[in-house]
Amino acid sequence: MNWKTFLLGVGAGLAGAYAVKELASQKETVSAEKVLVHAKAAFKKTGPISGSWINMTAEPYTKSPIEYQIYRGGISRNVNGQAEQFEFIADASTGTILDAYPLN
Repeated sequence: MNWKTFLLGVGAGLAGAYAVKELASQKETVSAEKVLVHAKAAFKKTGPISGSWINMTAEPYTKSPIEYQIYRGGISRNVNGQAEQFEFIADASTGTILDAYPLN
């Protein structure tokens, strides 16, 4: 067996494995639980949280012209005896909160 052939085979195998890993990582989503932990941490910066929820299945969402797979969730908190509720939308692939708004 020739060393050149062997090294060429190893190089091709490594390149193929790297390409498969990159393609697989593009399809991955962040778990809904991690997104909720991230959202709770962001909301805790402005006050204590009394409750939270998140939809466990990702859904399509378009914020023109970009299309996302998103999780929807919500946060409840008490401020000066008043209940405040917020809904948020987070990107399922990165966990980044795309939008948050109060529910009245």
